[in-house]
Amino acid sequence: MPLIVMCGYPCSGKSRRAEELKVYFEESTERKVHIVGDGSLGVEKNTVYADSQKEKNVRASLKAEVERKVNKDDIVVLDSLNYIKGYRYELFCLIKHAQTPHCLVSRQLNIRFEKMLPSNAIVVCLRVFFVKVYSLTSHEESSLWNTNRDAADQYNQDIFDALVQRFEAPDSRNRWDSPLFTILKDDTLPVEAISDALFKRKAPPPNQSTQSQPLSSANFLYELDKITQDVLMTIFNAQKTSVPGDLIAVPGASEKIELTRNVNMAELRKLRRQFISYTKLHPTENTGQIANMFVQYLNKSLH
Repeated sequence: MPLIVMCGYPCSGKSRRAEELKVYFEESTERKVHIVGDGSLGVEKNTVYADSQKEKNVRASLKAEVERKVNKDDIVVLDSLNYIKGYRYELFCLIKHAQTPHCLVSRQLNIRFEKMLPSNAIVVCLRVFFVKVYSLTSHEESSLWNTNRDAADQYNQDIFDALVQRFEAPDSRNRWDSPLFTILKDDTLPVEAISDALFKRKAPPPNQSTQSQPLSSANFLYELDKITQDVLMTIFNAQKTSVPGDLIAVPGASEKIELTRNVNMAELRKLRRQFISYTKLHPTENTGQIANMFVQYLNKSLH
């Protein structure tokens, strides 16, 4: 499912642009359009954005809602501030995992261009695969729009100023912020270009880190866990009677462990966890090789 991510200052017109996109896609395609945002979660902005932990929880809830709705048929519009570049990168990884196009729409003034644009400039940026619509406004313009809202919908001025101060503008040079559509306040939303970006481009290929790997056999995890644990206990017990430099024979492995120092169980367990995580992504058909592989890994890691 294509994902459109709105991005911008508070009160910069993101929701209006999100509704324009929803109307366009519902009229021009047979796809369903889901808008996910603070409003759909019933977020009390002046409470949430005054508390970093509550804000973090809301971001997690929004991401989870996007993940629940993501598929290869419908369109999802994430209508929130999305002002943290690390969070936008997380969304990008989510989309890579789902193997679906996305883009970004952002409405906030890029400081580098602030002097070149009129004071009432508003920009929306949109990017393919993960479409980001960047609603670009100046601080003053957004603040004015905030004060013109109904009291119940307004941000407290201190919170508004803090959010603007923390805003990390999208940069099309970053793969998670590209393609980026920047739209001024009076611009017509480039819906056709956004549509092309979503539906005429291939989805980003998944990385190994975002793609689950099939296990080689039904008992692979069991064997991996048992064999590596047996190796650890062999090493731990052997150290009680050996000295640094001795070779330690390991059951099931043709190679031996060579320790140049005593290694405590905490370090051995850490290396075992690392080896298991790597091996899950690169499973072997021959479980008889696990012991040798683990010994090689330990010899390399401990020297």
